Amino acid sequence: MDISLSKSSDVPLRQQLAEQIVFLITTGKLRVGQQLPSVRALARRTDVHHNTVSDAYQDLVRRKWLTRRRGSRLVVGVRAGKQAPSGLDEIINESIQRAKDMGFSLRALTERVRERLLAEPPDHVLVVEEEAGLCEIICREVAEAIGCSVEFCSPERFSREPSLAIGSQVFAPHFALEELRSLIPGSRPGVPITYSGVTQHVELIRKLKTPSMVAAVSVSSSMLKTARSLFAPAIGRKHSFQSISITQKQRIDLRSVDLVFCDSVSIESVDCKRKIHYRLVDPKCLENLAMAITAGRRA
Repeated sequence: MDISLSKSSDVPLRQQLAEQIVFLITTGKLRVGQQLPSVRALARRTDVHHNTVSDAYQDLVRRKWLTRRRGSRLVVGVRAGKQAPSGLDEIINESIQRAKDMGFSLRALTERVRERLLAEPPDHVLVVEEEAGLCEIICREVAEAIGCSVEFCSPERFSREPSLAIGSQVFAPHFALEELRSLIPGSRPGVPITYSGVTQHVELIRKLKTPSMVAAVSVSSSMLKTARSLFAPAIGRKHSFQSISITQKQRIDLRSVDLVFCDSVSIESVDCKRKIHYRLVDPKCLENLAMAITAGRRA
């Protein structure tokens, strides 16, 4: 500890000593939690009476530059009125510096932080799906059913960035979960997506008594492709069918169509005579997801 006192100065020795310690703290030479020399040790080092050191220490304790720990040890404290870290970067910087001061390597810090973060309860759902359109629909239905924050990414990106598992409850098709199993925390396994059936929707088409125009509207190309195939037996030669792909903010007039099936994203954008909401994710599956999130937060 670099301290130099002058006995010939008009400034009292106690004040010189106290302010030089404050200077060492504010310039980072002494850090929060670092232990100070004992009163007698510092008195010998600076060649002053131990009462002078004791008075300086007491003044710094009163001003909250120093604090007492078990065994009457004095350590650098957090001064009253000192601003707390105002942003995430400042919190991270302080944590890194404290880890270094305590002798931990950056690798050890990285591994421990990742372990702790992976053990934290989920604060959002992460939908892992290849097609962006399907992701939009699933995210909308999850948000509406569970009311939590939802993000999405492709399986490829998840494989490249395993840190995406931090703080997330993974929600993905069965095959994707199998491929990504090693990247998902064992304490918080992913929930498989189960899609809704179409039986009731097919029956609506079969009940049409006169030749009709039927349409499916979606932001997902794969959903439209599947709908065309599943509705084909009911459409037959009696009815005509249209697959209409739209963007999330696009409005479309289908009042000339008799029956329109819409996904959870496009349904608000379609004007028509008879509109049927097709929910992509099975309600029971969403219940399972909600239970997984609740269980993760209780763990």
